[in-house]
Amino acid sequence: MRVAIAGAGAVGRSIAGELLENGHEVLLVDKAPTAISVERVPQAEWLLADACEITSLDEAALQRCNVVIAATGDDKVNLVVSLLAKTEYGVPRVVARVNNPKNEWLFNESWGVDVAVSTPRLMSALVEEAVSVGDLVRLLRFSHGDANLVELTLPEESALAGTRVGEVEWPEDTSLVTIIRGTRVLTPSPEDSLEAGDELLFVAAQAREEQLEDLLSVRRADAPS
Repeated sequence: MRVAIAGAGAVGRSIAGELLENGHEVLLVDKAPTAISVERVPQAEWLLADACEITSLDEAALQRCNVVIAATGDDKVNLVVSLLAKTEYGVPRVVARVNNPKNEWLFNESWGVDVAVSTPRLMSALVEEAVSVGDLVRLLRFSHGDANLVELTLPEESALAGTRVGEVEWPEDTSLVTIIRGTRVLTPSPEDSLEAGDELLFVAAQAREEQLEDLLSVRRADAPS
């Protein structure tokens, strides 16, 4: 898979390193000469250019990319790169970094963004996830379909503890994608039983999040209030 990353700062280089380790082809693009540090990620291609310019993106052959990641520290730049990648070059998957949470509402399919990653929101979500049981935590927002990746740790008093996955009447527009149980990562099947303490990851429509949280957190009839 070929991936172009706009922004060769610490974030862009870290992403590039991970992708290269997984066998992908990576191009890093930055307009600042000081950001071009070939020796830090020598396996990547490098391009000194302004990713907001069509001529630069032509040179980067963006039409050959499977994914474009807008990873600069400037939200305006990330939006422009995303829009150009999607509308001018038809890139199938565009991922954009959100630096200021106030701008998060802009990072949607209207600007060509398939997945928006808000570092401040993700950090706060991870803090919430570490200390909360029974509360739904939003980890990631997908622009298409107005869906989110959400997590909930099943509390001991949940009525669903001990219930098989296939027996649960999940809300519409929700999908249980992973069960994390201790050190194990499980792909859920209808025969798997839910256990107290399970970390459940869902892709869910935002409108269904409250319904999902109520379903998972409901107490047993004989449990103390």
